[in-house]
Amino acid sequence: MKINTFVNELRRKSVEELNEELVAAKKELFNLRFQNATNQLDNTSRIKEVRKNIARIQTLITEAKRA
Repeated sequence: MKINTFVNELRRKSVEELNEELVAAKKELFNLRFQNATNQLDNTSRIKEVRKNIARIQTLITEAKRA
């Protein structure tokens, strides 16, 4: 359910807003990887979650461009 609400929120956004979300998610992923490398990250599953969110955002951008 949580994922479906996230995707529905993303579907309501424009391509420009999705690009902004993508940039923010990539920055977050970078920071998580940096924290993991320095052994400061407690919840390592967050990396996987952010990677999947990036893929979801990219999929929606591709769908919007094809439409």
